[in-house]
Amino acid sequence: MRTRRRTLAPALLLPLALLVSACSGSSSADDSSGGLGDSTDGKGELTLNVGDQKGGAEAVLRAAGELDDLDYKIKWSTFTSGPPLLEAINAKAVDLGSVGNTPPVFAAGAGSKITVVAASHGDSAGEAVLVPVDSPLKKPEQLKGRSVAVAQGSSAHYQLVAALKKAGLTLDDIKVSYLQPADALAAFTSGKVDAWAVWDPYTSQILGSKKGRVLTDGNGSVNGLSFQVAAPGALADKEKSAAIKDILERLRRAQDWVFEHPEEWAKAWAKETGLPYEVALASVKRTNGTRVSVAIDENVITSEQAIADTFTELKLIPKKIDFAQYVDDRFNGDLPPSTTEPRSYGKSS
Repeated sequence: MRTRRRTLAPALLLPLALLVSACSGSSSADDSSGGLGDSTDGKGELTLNVGDQKGGAEAVLRAAGELDDLDYKIKWSTFTSGPPLLEAINAKAVDLGSVGNTPPVFAAGAGSKITVVAASHGDSAGEAVLVPVDSPLKKPEQLKGRSVAVAQGSSAHYQLVAALKKAGLTLDDIKVSYLQPADALAAFTSGKVDAWAVWDPYTSQILGSKKGRVLTDGNGSVNGLSFQVAAPGALADKEKSAAIKDILERLRRAQDWVFEHPEEWAKAWAKETGLPYEVALASVKRTNGTRVSVAIDENVITSEQAIADTFTELKLIPKKIDFAQYVDDRFNGDLPPSTTEPRSYGKSS
């Protein structure tokens, strides 16, 4: 198994291009459209249209036993990433979906009709700038003049900007290659770029295959948030709003189950996505399983506003937005504040 990991070919990593796990809180800017997925039968007549990503909400809910005894039906549509999922919400084709911390900002900047209704906070160790194992780069300051691959509009995009700022650099100081994960992976493993800003499970895949190491990660630089986003029209519908409240509660319980059963979830996740089990488990313990459900509060709004303002200043978002106008805290209940520390499996994990 050790030899297989060392010689893992890029082709074996390509299934990960389908992944932007709801639990990881990370999302790419892939413009691929969604496809029809499965349906989950419930007892009632109402159908809730839920946008999902491979190995995301449906997989974790099913593994945790949270799709039993539904009083409504769920029609799943699968997307490769957050941005097209939010486009579907804006088009009223989807009622609810999971994305990372950056896609809602870009959607808001585009004038999309979306509403953030739930949040979770996880460890940001999986948000990383990776370099090859034999790279001479030892600290972020040394990225000056180097080429870095990143998916435009992704959570990794903001993490890269934040890492550069912390090192006294800007995007103008590096050579940015805007590449989606599959292309970025090929460029990274072939030496065509000096570094790759990406998220888990890609981070765990590269580390597990011994093809790279972490130059810097998102801890201390990014907010570690991910969101459930709903269509305003669905929230205005009494029955759909009740169904959204129910599925949010089920997702919170499922996330608790993931933390308590990392090996079981890693096996299910690996089967669902094609990830090697070892990579899935590493990603669960580094990022995926650390998430804790938190309230949508002033800190969420402030930290997301900072992301929006950053991309507005970079002229990647056409106009200044007021992120507070895109949130609804009606489902907060007694959830802890968004500053609540992520869960941890300990240093030995």
